[in-house]
Amino acid sequence: MKVVIVGGGFAGINLAKQLAGNSAIEVVLVDKNNYHFFPPLIYQVATSFIEASNISYPFRKMFQYKKNLRFHYGALLNIVASENRIETTTGDVPYDRLVLALGTQTNYFGMQNVQQYALPMKTINDALDLRNHILQVMEKAALEHDPVEREKLLNIVIAGGGPTGVELAGMLAYMGKNIVKKDYPDVPDASRANIYLVDMLPVLLGPMSKKSQTEAYEVLMGMGVKVKLNQSVKDYVDGAVVFGDGSTIPTHSLIWTSGVIACEAPGLPRESAGRGRRLQVDAFNKVVGVEHVYAIGDMCLQTTDAGFPNGHPQLAQVAIQQGKLLAKNLQRELRHAPMQPFLYKDKGSMAIISKNNAVVDLPKNVFMRGFFAWLTWLFIHILPIAGFRNKLKLFNNWIVSFISNDPNLRLIIRPKNDWAAKGEGNG
Repeated sequence: MKVVIVGGGFAGINLAKQLAGNSAIEVVLVDKNNYHFFPPLIYQVATSFIEASNISYPFRKMFQYKKNLRFHYGALLNIVASENRIETTTGDVPYDRLVLALGTQTNYFGMQNVQQYALPMKTINDALDLRNHILQVMEKAALEHDPVEREKLLNIVIAGGGPTGVELAGMLAYMGKNIVKKDYPDVPDASRANIYLVDMLPVLLGPMSKKSQTEAYEVLMGMGVKVKLNQSVKDYVDGAVVFGDGSTIPTHSLIWTSGVIACEAPGLPRESAGRGRRLQVDAFNKVVGVEHVYAIGDMCLQTTDAGFPNGHPQLAQVAIQQGKLLAKNLQRELRHAPMQPFLYKDKGSMAIISKNNAVVDLPKNVFMRGFFAWLTWLFIHILPIAGFRNKLKLFNNWIVSFISNDPNLRLIIRPKNDWAAKGEGNG
C-alpha cells in the first residue's frame, strides 16, 4: 500500500512516524517546506527570544534510516481522485491512500486591506517577517522627530485574543519593559509604546476556563497592555486600524491572529467541505463522498465523536491523536481487521501570559496559574520539539533569555522592505 500524506504538521508527521518500519506500507510525505516546525512557539521567534532553527527540523533528516518513508518537496495543486493521484508543483504523485493534513491558513474575513497590510502569525516566514518589522519600526522611531509619527510607530495592535494573541501581547509588553528602553535610549518616549490587544468576544482565551480568561486579562492589563474587548476590526486604511464602532488607532503594526480557515483541497467535490472549509469526515477520518481519501488535523470536521458533536477544537492534541489512530487503522486495513473510530481524549489547554506566569486548564476542572503553571508550560512545550539537540538549544535559549532579560537575537535579516538599504553606501 502506498500512502501519500500532504502536510507535515502535527497530524501528518505523527501519522508518518507511526507507519515507519512497516515494510508493507510505502509512505510519501508531501510538503511545500522541507522542514517540520512547532507552531505554538513561533511568537517567540517573532519576538527574538528563540531561533527559528530551535523549533524546526528537516524532513529528510527525520526520515534517515526509515526505509519506507520518503519526502516529496512541492505544493499541492490538484487532487485527481478518479485516478488516485495528486498534482504538485514538482510533479505528479500516485497513491493508494491519500491523507490530507494541510492544516489551516489565516482568515482575513474578506477584508482586502487587512490581508494586504497586516502581519500574520502562522508560519516561520511570518514570524521572521514580524521580527524584522518590529525591529525596523523601532529603528525608524529612533530617527523620527515628529512626536505624532513616532507615536504611530510605537503603537502595536494585535487583533485576536486567543492563545497566540495573548502570548504575543505578553511577550511584547515584557520586551518593552526590559529591552526597549535599554536598546533605544534615543527614543524619548519608548516607555510609552502602546500595545493594544483587540477581540470581538467579551473575554480573552475564549475556549479556556473563566479562571484562565480572568487571569490573562488582569495580568496583561497590569503589564500595561490595553485590552479592547467586544471590538472588531473592520478595516486598515492609511496606517490606521478601523473598528466596528468607527474608532481608529494609528499604527504601522497590525498583527493578525484573529482567525483561521482550512486550507483548500483542490479537486475534491464542494459537498465534501463543511464549516470553515473543513473537510467532512466519518468516524475513521475518511472524507465523505470520496474513495481512498482521508483528512486529519485542523482541516477536518468530524461530528461523530459524541463528546464533540460540533467538531473538535483545532488544537495540536487533536491532530496528534488523529494521526496516530489513522496509522493504526491503515495497518488494520491491511490485515482486514475493523477500524476503530476516533474519540478525542482532552488533555487540557494552556497559554503563557508573561515571564513566570501562565494559565493551565486540565481535565476535571483543574486550574493552575502563576510560576508553577509557567514551568509546566515550558516542560510541555519542550517535549514535542523534534530532535534532542533542538530541545537542548531551546532550553539553553530560554535560560539565557529569561535570566538575563536581554536575548541577543534581535537581528534584522533579509527583510521584505529594507528601507535603510535603499540608498547609496556600504555602511
